Amino acid sequence: MKTCTCVYHFLVFNWYIFLNYYILQYGKKQTKIKIFEDGAQLKYLTLLNVLLQAIFFGVACLDDVLKRITEKKDIKFVTVFRDVLFTVLAFPISTFVFLVFWTIFLYDRELIYPRALDDIFPVWMNHAMHTCIFPLSLAEVILRPHRYPSKKTGLTLLAAAGFAYIARVLWIYSETGKWVYPIFATLNPMGLVAFFFLSYVLSASIYLLGEKLNYWKWSQYTSLLLQRCFFPILSLLFLEIKEKTNSELRI
Repeated sequence: MKTCTCVYHFLVFNWYIFLNYYILQYGKKQTKIKIFEDGAQLKYLTLLNVLLQAIFFGVACLDDVLKRITEKKDIKFVTVFRDVLFTVLAFPISTFVFLVFWTIFLYDRELIYPRALDDIFPVWMNHAMHTCIFPLSLAEVILRPHRYPSKKTGLTLLAAAGFAYIARVLWIYSETGKWVYPIFATLNPMGLVAFFFLSYVLSASIYLLGEKLNYWKWSQYTSLLLQRCFFPILSLLFLEIKEKTNSELRI
């Protein structure tokens, strides 16, 4: 485990902690603004993603510390949870937010981030929530290998997360009569179904892309790990079987 990776996790974790704290405090000061009504922290995918990134990098830091203390390569549950959190949620969602936000923003920003918000959020905060999230996640792919679950498991978990968020969006609309994002108000029911379906297709594609990037970057690492751990075990088993066979032949 490289020291630079540990330092990276620590710095990014503190960055997201600061960002979440800033958003929380900013929301308290702007309670009269409509966008902060009806549970703003839990209705915008952007803010949920910022919270998700803080949780992931917190788990990554914990994993780093425990490995340093115990001098083990894996901390079982923590390492598995870290990998699932990143591969299924952290990387796909941060990339999805980055791509979808800026695509819609460049097409018609009023559909996703109205100009009125420029007077509420500073420019740096907009980029912190919608731009920086992608390179920070991509750097994680480059700095450390991650074990991906089976495609069926990974895509199912991703679909469950997407369904939960869609259910949240529809519930807010049923209770308040207001859509979380202005773009939803321009779509008819079939348009909404198509939008949500295509969103999942994009998210699933990002998940598969992340798996490919992880393989391309760390395939040599995986092969080396197999050579050091798996192949010696097979060799021992083969020798044991050979010895038993020889002893039976002698008898």
